[in-house]
Amino acid sequence: MGQYNHILLAADFNNESEIVEKRAAALKGTFSATLSIVHVLEPISIAYGGEFPVDLGDLHKELEKQALSQLRELGQKLGVPEDRQHLEVGITEKEVLRVAKDNSVDLIVMGSHGRHGLALLLGSTANAVLHHADIDVLAVRVSKNSK
Repeated sequence: MGQYNHILLAADFNNESEIVEKRAAALKGTFSATLSIVHVLEPISIAYGGEFPVDLGDLHKELEKQALSQLRELGQKLGVPEDRQHLEVGITEKEVLRVAKDNSVDLIVMGSHGRHGLALLLGSTANAVLHHADIDVLAVRVSKNSK
């Protein structure tokens, strides 16, 4: 395995992601690498309730506020300064790859969940990143029993 200089942790803040965070931190230490974190919020569209449109903008702002708080907390836990903590809005796999490219990352670390629901039809985020990345991707298997 070659030397990694800049590692990007794709954080999803679910209950099972601690093992992914630990793996990224261990790799940071092993390679004396720079660590950055990205979390992506998928955009919330306008939902229609009957004849009247319901704007979910306030809900999105609250979700963004909560995500930023979680990102800052994780950054502090892993020793990642705010300028390397990225909160993005968009399609997860595209934003992870864009942040990796924009920041000269040479390894992406992310969780790989078992496929279920729509993921069976659409494919997992980890799978999409893995197949479109020009750099190494470590997909850490996470499950409810991980820790």
